[in-house]
Amino acid sequence: MNRDIIAIGGSSGATAPLKQILGRLPADLAAAVFVVLHIPARGIGILATVASAAGRLPVVQAESGMVIENGHVYLAAPDHHLLLSRDHIMLGRGPRENLVRPAIDPLFRSAALHYGSRVIGVVLSGALSDGAAGLTAIKQCGGVALVQDPADAIADEMPLRALEATTVDLCIPGAKMGDVLSDLVREEAGTQLPVSPEIRLEVEIAAGERIGSDGLARVADPVPLTCPSCGGVLSKLKMKQPLRFRCQVGHAYTADVLASEQESKVDEALRVALRIIEERAELVHRMAEDGRHSGRPAVAQMYDNRAVEYREYADAIRRVMLQSIGPKAPEAES
Repeated sequence: MNRDIIAIGGSSGATAPLKQILGRLPADLAAAVFVVLHIPARGIGILATVASAAGRLPVVQAESGMVIENGHVYLAAPDHHLLLSRDHIMLGRGPRENLVRPAIDPLFRSAALHYGSRVIGVVLSGALSDGAAGLTAIKQCGGVALVQDPADAIADEMPLRALEATTVDLCIPGAKMGDVLSDLVREEAGTQLPVSPEIRLEVEIAAGERIGSDGLARVADPVPLTCPSCGGVLSKLKMKQPLRFRCQVGHAYTADVLASEQESKVDEALRVALRIIEERAELVHRMAEDGRHSGRPAVAQMYDNRAVEYREYADAIRRVMLQSIGPKAPEAES
Protein backbone atom coordinates (compact mmCIF):
# COMPACT_ATOMS: atom_id res chain seq x y z
CA MET A 1 0.00 0.00 0.00
CA ASN A 2 1.33 3.42 -0.97
CA ARG A 3 1.05 6.71 0.89
CA ASP A 4 -2.36 7.73 -0.41
CA ILE A 5 -3.67 10.22 2.18
CA ILE A 6 -2.40 13.82 2.04
CA ALA A 7 -3.65 16.06 4.88
CA ILE A 8 -2.86 19.78 4.55
CA GLY A 9 -3.43 22.49 7.15
CA GLY A 10 -2.79 26.21 7.03
CA SER A 11 -3.93 29.60 8.24
CA SER A 12 -2.70 33.14 7.54
CA GLY A 13 -0.60 33.17 4.39
CA ALA A 14 -1.44 29.57 3.43
CA THR A 15 -3.45 30.25 0.28
CA ALA A 16 -0.41 31.00 -1.91
CA PRO A 17 1.58 27.84 -1.06
CA LEU A 18 -1.61 25.75 -1.25
CA LYS A 19 -2.18 27.00 -4.80
CA GLN A 20 1.41 26.12 -5.66
CA ILE A 21 1.00 22.61 -4.23
CA LEU A 22 -2.28 21.85 -6.00
CA GLY A 23 -1.01 23.29 -9.26
CA ARG A 24 1.89 20.82 -9.28
CA LEU A 25 -0.07 17.65 -8.47
CA PRO A 26 -0.71 15.35 -11.47
CA ALA A 27 -4.18 14.48 -12.75
CA ASP A 28 -3.55 10.80 -12.03
CA LEU A 29 -2.52 11.41 -8.40
CA ALA A 30 -2.74 8.10 -6.55
CA ALA A 31 -3.84 9.79 -3.34
CA ALA A 32 -6.68 11.83 -1.87
CA VAL A 33 -5.99 15.36 -0.60
CA PHE A 34 -7.73 16.89 2.44
CA VAL A 35 -7.45 20.60 3.27
CA VAL A 36 -8.27 22.61 6.38
CA LEU A 37 -7.75 26.37 6.21
CA HIS A 38 -8.25 28.88 9.03
CA ILE A 39 -9.82 31.36 6.68
CA PRO A 40 -13.26 32.88 7.37
CA ALA A 41 -15.75 30.72 5.52
CA ARG A 42 -17.27 32.36 2.46
CA GLY A 43 -18.75 29.22 0.98
CA ILE A 44 -18.24 29.00 -2.76
CA GLY A 45 -15.60 31.76 -2.71
CA ILE A 46 -12.93 29.67 -1.03
CA LEU A 47 -14.00 26.55 -2.90
CA ALA A 48 -13.65 28.36 -6.22
CA THR A 49 -10.24 29.76 -5.23
CA VAL A 50 -8.89 26.31 -4.38
CA ALA A 51 -10.52 24.69 -7.43
CA SER A 52 -8.96 27.22 -9.78
CA ALA A 53 -5.52 26.30 -8.46
CA ALA A 54 -6.10 22.55 -8.79
CA GLY A 55 -6.97 22.62 -12.46
CA ARG A 56 -6.18 18.94 -13.01
CA LEU A 57 -7.89 17.65 -9.86
CA PRO A 58 -11.58 17.93 -8.89
CA VAL A 59 -12.16 19.95 -5.71
CA VAL A 60 -15.23 19.43 -3.54
CA GLN A 61 -16.42 20.62 -0.16
CA ALA A 62 -16.39 17.66 2.21
CA GLU A 63 -19.70 16.10 3.29
CA SER A 64 -20.41 13.41 5.87
CA GLY A 65 -20.49 9.94 4.33
CA MET A 66 -18.67 11.02 1.18
CA VAL A 67 -16.57 8.16 -0.19
CA ILE A 68 -12.85 8.95 -0.41
CA GLU A 69 -11.44 8.77 -3.94
CA ASN A 70 -7.88 9.14 -5.13
CA GLY A 71 -7.21 12.16 -7.32
CA HIS A 72 -9.76 14.31 -5.46
CA VAL A 73 -9.26 17.34 -3.20
CA TYR A 74 -11.63 17.63 -0.22
CA LEU A 75 -12.00 21.03 1.45
CA ALA A 76 -13.24 21.34 5.05
CA ALA A 77 -16.82 22.58 5.44
CA PRO A 78 -17.49 25.73 7.49
CA ASP A 79 -17.96 25.22 11.24
CA HIS A 80 -17.30 21.45 11.08
CA HIS A 81 -14.17 19.45 11.87
CA LEU A 82 -13.05 17.46 8.82
CA LEU A 83 -12.49 13.87 9.99
CA LEU A 84 -11.49 10.72 8.13
CA SER A 85 -12.82 7.25 8.72
CA ARG A 86 -12.24 4.01 6.81
CA ASP A 87 -12.96 4.86 3.16
CA HIS A 88 -15.26 7.81 3.92
CA ILE A 89 -15.43 11.32 5.39
CA MET A 90 -17.09 12.43 8.62
CA LEU A 91 -17.95 15.98 9.64
CA GLY A 92 -17.71 16.59 13.37
CA ARG A 93 -19.42 19.21 15.48
CA GLY A 94 -17.21 18.60 18.49
CA PRO A 95 -15.77 21.50 20.53
CA ARG A 96 -13.47 24.04 18.94
CA GLU A 97 -9.74 23.47 19.13
CA ASN A 98 -7.51 26.51 19.49
CA LEU A 99 -10.69 28.58 19.15
CA VAL A 100 -11.48 27.32 15.63
CA ARG A 101 -13.69 24.78 13.88
CA PRO A 102 -12.65 23.30 11.52
CA ALA A 103 -9.26 22.84 13.16
CA ILE A 104 -6.22 21.18 11.61
CA ASP A 105 -5.36 18.86 14.50
CA PRO A 106 -8.60 16.78 14.32
CA LEU A 107 -8.04 16.10 10.61
CA PHE A 108 -4.44 15.02 11.22
CA ARG A 109 -5.37 12.80 14.19
CA SER A 110 -8.23 11.08 12.40
CA ALA A 111 -6.00 10.43 9.38
CA ALA A 112 -3.32 8.98 11.67
CA LEU A 113 -5.89 6.84 13.51
CA HIS A 114 -7.36 5.19 10.43
CA TYR A 115 -4.54 5.30 7.88
CA GLY A 116 -1.33 5.30 9.93
CA SER A 117 1.79 5.11 7.79
CA ARG A 118 -0.19 5.88 4.63
CA VAL A 119 -0.59 9.52 5.74
CA ILE A 120 1.44 12.55 4.66
CA GLY A 121 0.79 15.55 6.91
CA VAL A 122 1.58 19.07 5.69
CA VAL A 123 1.69 22.23 7.83
CA LEU A 124 1.70 25.52 5.93
CA SER A 125 1.94 29.18 6.92
CA GLY A 126 -0.14 30.33 9.87
CA ALA A 127 -0.23 32.01 13.26
CA LEU A 128 -0.04 30.19 16.62
CA SER A 129 0.23 26.39 16.67
CA ASP A 130 -2.75 24.45 15.30
CA GLY A 131 -1.37 21.46 13.40
CA ALA A 132 1.61 20.80 15.67
CA ALA A 133 -0.16 18.24 17.88
CA GLY A 134 -1.81 16.57 14.89
CA LEU A 135 1.47 16.31 13.01
CA THR A 136 2.95 14.65 16.10
CA ALA A 137 0.12 12.10 15.99
CA ILE A 138 0.85 11.38 12.31
CA LYS A 139 4.50 10.72 13.12
CA GLN A 140 3.58 8.53 16.09
CA CYS A 141 1.49 6.36 13.78
CA GLY A 142 4.23 5.99 11.17
CA GLY A 143 3.24 8.73 8.74
CA VAL A 144 5.35 11.38 7.00
CA ALA A 145 5.55 15.00 8.21
CA LEU A 146 6.20 17.97 5.90
CA VAL A 147 6.43 21.59 7.01
CA GLN A 148 6.69 24.75 4.95
CA ASP A 149 10.05 26.41 5.54
CA PRO A 150 9.35 29.17 8.12
CA ALA A 151 11.56 31.54 6.13
CA ASP A 152 9.22 30.98 3.17
CA ALA A 153 6.01 31.50 5.17
CA ILE A 154 4.12 34.77 5.54
CA ALA A 155 3.25 33.72 9.10
CA ASP A 156 5.97 31.45 10.48
CA GLU A 157 4.46 30.46 13.85
CA MET A 158 2.64 27.32 12.73
CA PRO A 159 5.66 25.93 10.87
CA LEU A 160 7.95 26.77 13.81
CA ARG A 161 5.63 25.16 16.41
CA ALA A 162 5.37 22.04 14.24
CA LEU A 163 9.15 21.81 13.98
CA GLU A 164 9.42 22.12 17.76
CA ALA A 165 6.75 19.49 18.45
CA THR A 166 8.00 16.56 16.38
CA THR A 167 10.74 15.24 14.12
CA VAL A 168 9.77 16.51 10.68
CA ASP A 169 10.80 14.57 7.57
CA LEU A 170 11.09 17.57 5.26
CA CYS A 171 11.05 21.35 5.74
CA ILE A 172 10.84 22.95 2.30
CA PRO A 173 9.44 26.03 0.50
CA GLY A 174 5.84 25.89 -0.65
CA ALA A 175 6.87 26.05 -4.31
CA LYS A 176 8.68 22.69 -4.03
CA MET A 177 6.10 20.87 -1.98
CA GLY A 178 3.81 19.80 -4.84
CA ASP A 179 6.61 17.94 -6.63
CA VAL A 180 7.76 16.33 -3.36
CA LEU A 181 4.24 15.13 -2.60
CA SER A 182 3.93 13.70 -6.11
CA ASP A 183 7.04 11.61 -5.43
CA LEU A 184 6.05 10.57 -1.91
CA VAL A 185 2.68 9.13 -2.94
CA ARG A 186 4.47 6.72 -5.26
CA GLU A 187 6.43 5.25 -2.36
CA GLU A 188 5.28 2.30 -0.32
CA ALA A 189 3.96 3.17 3.14
CA GLY A 190 6.11 2.27 6.11
CA THR A 191 5.38 -0.05 9.01
CA GLN A 192 2.00 0.37 10.67
CA LEU A 193 2.53 1.51 14.27
CA PRO A 194 0.10 1.11 17.20
CA VAL A 195 -2.33 3.96 17.83
CA SER A 196 -2.36 5.44 21.32
CA PRO A 197 -5.69 5.62 23.21
CA GLU A 198 -5.20 9.40 23.49
CA ILE A 199 -5.36 9.88 19.72
CA ARG A 200 -8.51 7.76 19.48
CA LEU A 201 -10.19 9.68 22.34
CA GLU A 202 -9.41 13.08 20.82
CA VAL A 203 -10.84 12.00 17.46
CA GLU A 204 -14.03 10.93 19.24
CA ILE A 205 -14.21 14.33 20.96
CA ALA A 206 -13.89 16.14 17.61
CA ALA A 207 -16.70 13.96 16.23
CA GLY A 208 -18.97 15.18 19.04
CA GLU A 209 -18.72 12.33 21.54
CA ARG A 210 -19.14 13.27 25.20
CA ILE A 211 -15.80 13.29 26.99
CA GLY A 212 -16.77 13.39 30.70
CA SER A 213 -14.45 13.78 33.68
CA ASP A 214 -13.49 10.09 33.76
CA GLY A 215 -12.49 10.06 30.10
CA LEU A 216 -10.47 13.25 30.47
CA ALA A 217 -8.74 11.93 33.60
CA ARG A 218 -7.26 9.06 31.54
CA VAL A 219 -5.29 11.44 29.34
CA ALA A 220 -4.90 14.65 31.37
CA ASP A 221 -4.35 16.06 34.86
CA PRO A 222 -6.36 19.01 36.26
CA VAL A 223 -4.53 22.33 36.59
CA PRO A 224 -5.57 25.64 38.20
CA LEU A 225 -6.47 27.25 34.88
CA THR A 226 -9.84 28.23 33.42
CA CYS A 227 -11.17 27.46 29.94
CA PRO A 228 -11.64 30.81 28.15
CA SER A 229 -14.55 29.41 26.12
CA CYS A 230 -16.77 27.93 28.86
CA GLY A 231 -15.17 28.84 32.19
CA GLY A 232 -14.56 25.20 33.15
CA VAL A 233 -11.44 23.75 34.75
CA LEU A 234 -8.65 22.91 32.33
CA SER A 235 -6.54 19.76 32.43
CA LYS A 236 -3.02 19.40 31.07
CA LEU A 237 -2.73 16.62 28.51
CA LYS A 238 -0.12 14.03 29.43
CA MET A 239 1.44 13.89 25.95
CA LYS A 240 4.82 15.62 25.98
CA GLN A 241 4.69 17.88 22.92
CA PRO A 242 3.24 20.34 22.36
CA LEU A 243 2.00 21.58 25.76
CA ARG A 244 -1.82 21.40 25.53
CA PHE A 245 -4.93 21.69 27.68
CA ARG A 246 -8.56 20.49 27.51
CA CYS A 247 -11.65 21.19 29.58
CA GLN A 248 -14.40 18.68 30.42
CA VAL A 249 -16.56 20.08 27.63
CA GLY A 250 -13.71 19.27 25.24
CA HIS A 251 -12.37 22.70 24.24
CA ALA A 252 -8.66 22.29 23.50
CA TYR A 253 -5.78 24.77 23.48
CA THR A 254 -2.09 24.68 22.88
CA ALA A 255 -0.22 26.75 25.45
CA ASP A 256 0.46 29.66 23.10
CA VAL A 257 -3.19 29.96 22.05
CA LEU A 258 -4.28 29.85 25.70
CA ALA A 259 -1.70 32.51 26.60
CA SER A 260 -2.88 34.72 23.73
CA GLU A 261 -6.50 34.37 24.83
CA GLN A 262 -5.58 35.15 28.44
CA GLU A 263 -3.64 38.20 27.31
CA SER A 264 -6.70 39.58 25.53
CA LYS A 265 -8.79 39.08 28.68
CA VAL A 266 -6.13 40.76 30.82
CA ASP A 267 -6.13 43.69 28.41
CA GLU A 268 -9.92 43.89 28.63
CA ALA A 269 -9.81 43.77 32.45
CA LEU A 270 -7.21 46.55 32.51
CA ARG A 271 -9.34 48.73 30.25
CA VAL A 272 -12.38 48.24 32.51
CA ALA A 273 -10.28 49.01 35.59
CA LEU A 274 -8.87 52.13 33.93
CA ARG A 275 -12.35 53.39 33.04
CA ILE A 276 -13.67 52.82 36.58
CA ILE A 277 -10.68 54.48 38.26
CA GLU A 278 -10.80 57.50 35.94
CA GLU A 279 -14.53 57.85 36.63
CA ARG A 280 -13.77 57.62 40.36
CA ALA A 281 -11.13 60.34 40.04
CA GLU A 282 -13.62 62.58 38.22
CA LEU A 283 -16.28 61.97 40.85
CA VAL A 284 -14.09 62.81 43.88
CA HIS A 285 -12.77 65.89 42.01
CA ARG A 286 -16.34 67.14 41.69
CA MET A 287 -16.97 66.29 45.35
CA ALA A 288 -13.90 68.39 46.25
CA GLU A 289 -15.29 71.31 44.21
CA ASP A 290 -18.61 70.96 45.98
CA GLY A 291 -16.82 71.02 49.36
CA ARG A 292 -15.04 74.26 48.49
CA HIS A 293 -18.25 75.91 47.27
CA SER A 294 -20.08 74.92 50.43
CA GLY A 295 -17.35 76.21 52.77
CA ARG A 296 -15.89 72.83 53.84
CA PRO A 297 -12.18 73.16 53.05
CA ALA A 298 -11.15 70.05 55.03
CA VAL A 299 -13.58 67.89 53.07
CA ALA A 300 -12.44 69.49 49.81
CA GLN A 301 -8.78 68.75 50.65
CA MET A 302 -9.59 65.13 51.46
CA TYR A 303 -11.30 64.63 48.11
CA ASP A 304 -8.52 66.46 46.26
CA ASN A 305 -6.01 64.03 47.76
CA ARG A 306 -8.16 61.08 46.70
CA ALA A 307 -8.46 62.45 43.16
CA VAL A 308 -4.65 62.69 42.90
CA GLU A 309 -4.31 59.14 44.25
CA TYR A 310 -6.83 57.72 41.75
CA ARG A 311 -5.16 59.52 38.84
CA GLU A 312 -1.83 58.01 39.85
CA TYR A 313 -3.47 54.56 39.79
CA ALA A 314 -4.90 55.31 36.36
CA ASP A 315 -1.50 56.43 35.04
CA ALA A 316 0.11 53.23 36.35
CA ILE A 317 -2.49 51.05 34.60
CA ARG A 318 -2.09 53.05 31.39
CA ARG A 319 1.70 52.46 31.46
CA VAL A 320 1.16 48.71 31.94
CA MET A 321 -1.25 48.63 29.01
CA LEU A 322 1.21 50.43 26.73
CA GLN A 323 4.01 48.02 27.69
CA SER A 324 1.82 44.98 27.00
CA ILE A 325 0.95 45.97 23.43
CA GLY A 326 2.72 43.53 21.10
CA PRO A 327 2.85 43.08 17.33
CA LYS A 328 -0.36 41.84 15.77
CA ALA A 329 -0.53 38.50 13.95
CA PRO A 330 -0.87 38.72 10.18
CA GLU A 331 -4.49 39.00 9.08
CA ALA A 332 -6.11 36.00 7.46
CA GLU A 333 -6.51 36.08 3.72
CA SER A 334 -9.92 36.25 2.15
